Amino acid sequence: MARWINTTIQSKIAWRPDDVVISVPGKSGTTWSMNIVYQLREKGSRNFHDIYEEVKWIEVMESPTATVEDMVKKIDEWSPDRPRAFKTHSSPPDLPFRDDVKYLVVVRNPEEVMVSLKAFLSKHSPEFLKWWGLPGEMLQFPDLDSFYNGFIKTAKLDEKLFQFVAEWWKLRHKPNVFMIHYSEMVKDHEGSIKKISDFLGYGPYTDDEWETILELTSFKWMKKHEMKFEASTVWEVPVLMRGAMIRQGSFGMARKEGVSEEVANEIRECGKAVLTDEKAFEWMYNGGEL
Repeated sequence: MARWINTTIQSKIAWRPDDVVISVPGKSGTTWSMNIVYQLREKGSRNFHDIYEEVKWIEVMESPTATVEDMVKKIDEWSPDRPRAFKTHSSPPDLPFRDDVKYLVVVRNPEEVMVSLKAFLSKHSPEFLKWWGLPGEMLQFPDLDSFYNGFIKTAKLDEKLFQFVAEWWKLRHKPNVFMIHYSEMVKDHEGSIKKISDFLGYGPYTDDEWETILELTSFKWMKKHEMKFEASTVWEVPVLMRGAMIRQGSFGMARKEGVSEEVANEIRECGKAVLTDEKAFEWMYNGGEL
């Protein structure tokens, strides 16, 4: 686990009944989902500097010297007068599950996650890594095979990705859980936003507000304003090079982008060992009805 992530923070938060948690594995549509929730809550707003000021990441340590107690205090004191939304890459049990909190869960094809994650990690700034006492070049890999064998497998991120789905799959029919596949969000932008809106219950919206929400949650708008989505206010040392967060906004391209048949088979074998529900396994790869 990255040194700037501490999942125990989540278990110490003073939760509120109107909290919304965006629970998404890394590079599976997290930033997009954060913006969707923010835009639905605000009825379409361009007036934000950094999405991480509007949707707090509840696993993150803000500096190498920060304590869990520091982070819990900041979260508990944040946004006293309006509903809160949080980001996490965790699933239960690391993320507490409560009946009075809403959970938006987004899942992506694991091969696509690997492609996107390699590109994302390679754009972490050497200064940021050194700040955390890590080698500046540690996230650089020449190709996807070496990335999978030298990073994903070593950190057991493939197992964790499938375990994330396994945990949420058991809770998918709870009334306070909405689970959606990344591919559906790409294929049917407006329809997906409508489903998420109905789940969150932030509306109603005028026609103009709805059109603004659709514009501001589009890949085109987010790419054009990518500085709003690069976590520029989370740490005092810049974490990312420009363009790391908002990449392509596509799906179904993993093999063309370099995932070999050998690695794809290894991922599937890992997944079948962890995610034993066949329907859940197929849904994770292809989406469709839950």
